[in-house]
This record gives sequence, structure tokens and C-alpha cells, in this order.
Amino acid sequence: MKHMRKQEWIVVRGVGSVSGLGGTPEEILAAYASGKPAFTTMPALGTSVPVAPLAPSAERLLQQILQANPTYATLDRTVQLAILAARQAVAQAGWHPDDPGTTGVNLGSSRGATGLFEQFHADFLKTPEKRLSPGVSPSTTLGNVASWVANDVQAHGPVISHSVTCSTALQAFANGVAWLKAGMAKRFLVGGTEAPLTPFTLAQMRSIGIYSRHAAPDSPCRPMGQESNTFVLGEGAAVFALEKMNQAELDQLGQEHVLVVEAVGMGFERSPSKTGLSREGLHFQSAMRDALAQANLSAAAIDAVVLHAPGTKAGDAAEMRALEHCFGQASVPALFTNKTLIGHTLGASGGLSAEMALALLLGKPCAATTLLTLPPTQTPSRILVNAAGFGGNAASLLLGRLL
Repeated sequence: MKHMRKQEWIVVRGVGSVSGLGGTPEEILAAYASGKPAFTTMPALGTSVPVAPLAPSAERLLQQILQANPTYATLDRTVQLAILAARQAVAQAGWHPDDPGTTGVNLGSSRGATGLFEQFHADFLKTPEKRLSPGVSPSTTLGNVASWVANDVQAHGPVISHSVTCSTALQAFANGVAWLKAGMAKRFLVGGTEAPLTPFTLAQMRSIGIYSRHAAPDSPCRPMGQESNTFVLGEGAAVFALEKMNQAELDQLGQEHVLVVEAVGMGFERSPSKTGLSREGLHFQSAMRDALAQANLSAAAIDAVVLHAPGTKAGDAAEMRALEHCFGQASVPALFTNKTLIGHTLGASGGLSAEMALALLLGKPCAATTLLTLPPTQTPSRILVNAAGFGGNAASLLLGRLL
């Protein structure tokens, strides 16, 4: 992919993530190569309920941070995961607090401070007459996510937390790209985080009737399977260091391949139900077409799609119909998913899917268990990443590789 006229690009300088796949880039790539699922059960949630918690190695990295800074131990797990992932992204990007130009932060979560909120509310119900700790309110606001990350990495620009259900991470990309293109910042941290493995959150998902009935060792999350709903909850965070760069700056990097954000398409449809899903996936169609239009590309330019595909019959089918509408039934590109390995991480899922897309753009191997159709015959140059959430919203991130 050659860009002769563009003078500036939105470059992905660094990536950090923690999930059931692991806590370091090397471990995550190895997990994709092996295709080993991360599903297990947790005693507090019931021995028959599959979930995808952090990999033990990632949990150890998290605990090291909490032991080093006791204040961080008082934060919700959602925030803690974001701090760990953000540190990795900033380190990989080589950013420093004294770098010239504004560095912003836009991170979000579908559920926010899930664990702490449930804990504090349960304590309140037991003894409602007892005075709450003054830390309850500030520690359960959604604003915790971006503000604590900005504090940890010493950012000095806009700090934005948001929730757009399961589209959260990709809409963070949209916000970051907009600020960068407008010249209002030089660098931006974007992404999503989620720690939903709590009894009440799990009960909510099961009440919808979408949770998988397959046991943890039996591939419980099966996107596009269509035989039944196979939704499984996972936890994790993914953070990306984006920087606006010109050709001279790219030349100084001296990298063989540069990964860039070419567009972030947005879609919305009037919600036909509380879950906001139409049979034809109109919000998916709008988001993908918007991304292509922004980049001035045809559907044929896309080599692969990393699906949202949460393992629900209605949602997976709607996304597939949307792909057929956008690409043509006989021309749908290679389809990928990581939910067969880590389930659905809600607000973090789009970010973790974007991380998988970046690995594919660099030609890293992904096991056959993560593929839904045949892979490209060569390393892809452009990939769409889809996400959608309750309320009728969707986003489609277009990532590319500069040659």
C-alpha cells in the first residue's frame, strides 16, 4: 500500500494488552500461534460457567503493580488493567513525559468500575445505616479509567473516559484520530478495558439467554456456529499509542513496516430492541461503508475482517449479512476472530480485536481455530475491525500497513 500524496499519517506507535492470551507481546503472539483457548471456571461464579480471566502470567504482572503502589490496590480492577496495558503501549512507543506536543488519553469501558460497585453496594445493603467511605463515589465513576492512566503515564493533554457499550474501544480510536487530525494533539492513548467477571454481571448476561452451555474445556465460545448461543465473558484491556507523523518522522523511525489508522467508520440504527440489533446488521453496514468512504477505498481493497461476532445466533448472523451486503455474497474477505480463545470482553473487545489485526498485518501466524474462512494467500495490507454494542451503535476500524 503506497501513499504518494499523504503528508501525514496516524501511526500506531505502541500496543499494550492483558487478557486470557497473556500479558506480554511475545506471550500473546505465542497464544495466537498455538490457538489454545483461555477458558476456565471460577469458584465464585459457579463451576459450570465458562469464563476467560487473565492468564496467570498477566495476573502476576498486575499484582506487581499493585504491590509497588498501594494506592492502585484501592482502584477497581477495570482501572488496574488499563494502567498495566497503557504502560506497555507507552513503553513500546518510546514516549516520555517531556516530549514536545500534547498527549491525550481516551479510554473507556462498557461497565466501568464493576467489581468495586458491586462490593460497595452489597456492603450498603447489609448495613444501610452505616456511613459509606468517602472514597466510594470517586472510585466507582467511569472517569477513573482515563484519569488514573493519565496520572500513571504522566500525560499532559485532554483526558476522556467514555462508554459506548461494546463499541467503546473502537470509538476511542475515532476520538483520538479526530483530535490528532485536527492538530489539537500530537499523541493519543486510546483503547478499552473491562473486568466483568463478577456474579451480578454474569447473572445479567445469563438472563438474556445468550450464555454458552458448553463446558470450559469444550470450546464454549463458537462464533458463527449458529447451532446455539455460545457467548462467554472474558476480561482484559487493550491500549494503543497513536501519533500523527509526517514522512520525515517516519523515515527517522527506520522501521520496515509502519502500521496506520486509515479510518474509523461509525454506524447507528434505530434500536428495534433493548439489544439494538436488526436482522440485516444495518449499523454494521453503515460503519463499514463509512470507513471505506473516509479512506476513499472500495470494498475490494480490504483483505480481511476481524469480526465482532460474540457467539450469539442473532448477532453473528446479522454481522454476516452486513458483510455480504457490503462485499457481495461471493466476495466476503477472510474472516478472523479471537473470541474462540478469550470470549467477549465487552468494552475492551474491539481493542483486543484491533491488536489481533495488527499482528495479522505483520504476518504473524494465527492458529486455524481463530479463522472462520480461509486466510489470505499473502500477508494482508488492510483489515477492518468491527464492533457493535447495545443501543444500535457500531464502529469499524480500518488499519493498514505502509510498505
